[in-house]
Amino acid sequence: QVQLVESGGGSVQAGGSLRLSCAASGYSVGANCMAWFRQVSGKEREGVATMCAGGDHTSYVSSVRGRFTISPDNAKNTLYLQMNDLKPEDTATYYCAGANGWALHPYNANDYNYWGQGTQVTVSS
Repeated sequence: QVQLVESGGGSVQAGGSLRLSCAASGYSVGANCMAWFRQVSGKEREGVATMCAGGDHTSYVSSVRGRFTISPDNAKNTLYLQMNDLKPEDTATYYCAGANGWALHPYNANDYNYWGQGTQVTVSS
């Protein structure tokens, strides 16, 4: 049974940093495409960072590029999202997602088969 468990959310002031973790069980972080999505109440879930091939291929939505870093720790079977220079507009519930193999459309939530429960990130101005 696949489980993805996020942790690391919290409340920070603008300009601060957080690191989100997604611990996987029954699933290989290094062997599949994974992503971080975020969602604000009443809005669609938005993909912000994707990773495939054990971290050899990463991509970011323009609003977080240069501030967020997605990376795997294959030994710990954990996916991370380092978030720096946080802005109030980054406030959302963040979810990690795992695909079965390759995600053809990495920012499309429908391409992912497994989801964590979400962790709240709140950035105050």
